[in-house]
Amino acid sequence: MKKRSSGILMHITSLPGEFGIGTFGKSAYEFVDFLEETDQTYWQILPLTTTSYGDSPYQSFSAVAGNLNLIDFELLSESGLLEKGDYEEVNFGDNKEKVDYELLFNARRPILEKAVENTKQNSSILEEIEKFEQENTSWLPDYAEYMAIKESFGYQSLNHWDEDIKRGEQQARERYRAELKDSIRYYTVTQYFFFKQWLELKKYANEKGIKIIGDMPIYVSGDSVEMWTMPELFKIDENNESLYVAGCPADDFSPTGQLWGNPIYDWKKHKEQNYSWWVYRVQESFKIYDVLRIDHFKGFSDFWQIDRDAEDAVNGTWEEGPGIELFEKIKEQLGNLPIIAENLGFIDAKAEKLLDDSGYPGMKILQFAFPDHDSLDLPHNYTANSVAYTGTHDNDVVNGWYEKLSEDEQKLVAEYLNQRDDETITQAMIRGIHSSVSDYSIVTMQDLLDKDASSRMNVPSTVGGNWEWRMLAEDLTEEKKEFLKDLTNRYAREREGNDEI
Repeated sequence: MKKRSSGILMHITSLPGEFGIGTFGKSAYEFVDFLEETDQTYWQILPLTTTSYGDSPYQSFSAVAGNLNLIDFELLSESGLLEKGDYEEVNFGDNKEKVDYELLFNARRPILEKAVENTKQNSSILEEIEKFEQENTSWLPDYAEYMAIKESFGYQSLNHWDEDIKRGEQQARERYRAELKDSIRYYTVTQYFFFKQWLELKKYANEKGIKIIGDMPIYVSGDSVEMWTMPELFKIDENNESLYVAGCPADDFSPTGQLWGNPIYDWKKHKEQNYSWWVYRVQESFKIYDVLRIDHFKGFSDFWQIDRDAEDAVNGTWEEGPGIELFEKIKEQLGNLPIIAENLGFIDAKAEKLLDDSGYPGMKILQFAFPDHDSLDLPHNYTANSVAYTGTHDNDVVNGWYEKLSEDEQKLVAEYLNQRDDETITQAMIRGIHSSVSDYSIVTMQDLLDKDASSRMNVPSTVGGNWEWRMLAEDLTEEKKEFLKDLTNRYAREREGNDEI
């Protein structure tokens, strides 16, 4: 039997620190220490892939390359690649609780360029970079070229490039490689920085008994290296542009549905190729994570397909996905991996069957349970093979959610959870999932800190103002640590002796 365990959901960007955004530096190591101190087993994060100007981590230029915003300057300084004067007087933003992505885009680049240039004077680091390049030939050269070319076009999306390079014609690629060799090296070396720092942090966490739950979006961006180098894997027109885009129909988050805009996979082509790209993608994910949460699991049973010119997601069609065959191929080639299925949204019998057939634990969201008296998200309906959450990055924090309930609904929540006089509503909600039969219980950091609605990470179907929240170091008091540790031990979720998912 699998042992009970628990963890915290907080993205790297939300860590405190001096660089305007959470990084792989000192605060990340201190966060691991906090997880160890409070007997947690898991640190769940959002996708680490590269994003544009601080856009959603679910919209990436590459399915593999890392987010350069997470590279820590102090660690580069310790490696001899920067002087403290290179970054100590730089303005990374005045608001310590919000990320200013536009400011960071302009402030961080010159510092990273200096570090890249300084690698040329360090023979041992040059050897490490060469080894890194050799070990990542499957994605790194294409990614570095793509980003350098994109930059040369003023960061315009792929659809606005000149036709020859947009189509990836060999002669054009060779010309750009020669013209943009310095820029290509920048994007290559910064990926070395990213993976070196992240894997050292992950090793530290693993040595402390903390496992990393990573996140893999189901879709890639239309403006991505994958659409450039392997457009045949998507439903495209004669110009290699998407015929359809992804999203989901109307739900509790949006009355007009969610129009994500990602290109739709040509699943017939994936099947013809024995799902090799998916096997590769999962394999790459497990190089940097211990457990993998696969986003929008529903999309593998059937998915919402929307015309590329649609203004919202209301008018779409349900199309058949690859089903269990995809996951059987993954298991056949990579073994029985620890995977969590994000089975939220419109879950019908077909989606439920796929989850059952896969054997993966699904997700339970306590906020979704009320006011329905027989919701499957009520803890008394949980099954052991599941992961219980107070909320996710797409939900409001508990305090924000609770304030929007009617007085009768608030009373229902309090009565169901048997909220005590000495408990806040967030504490009662955390107790609700920790005391459930779910094997795994994950608490958002905002809820542990009892934050208000201003700390919400994302509002689906909105642009701007998302992915910005950061905690302050002083937010994590000894009282909050003690609460988490006591609850973890009371409900037998302490780290020692736990098996993997």
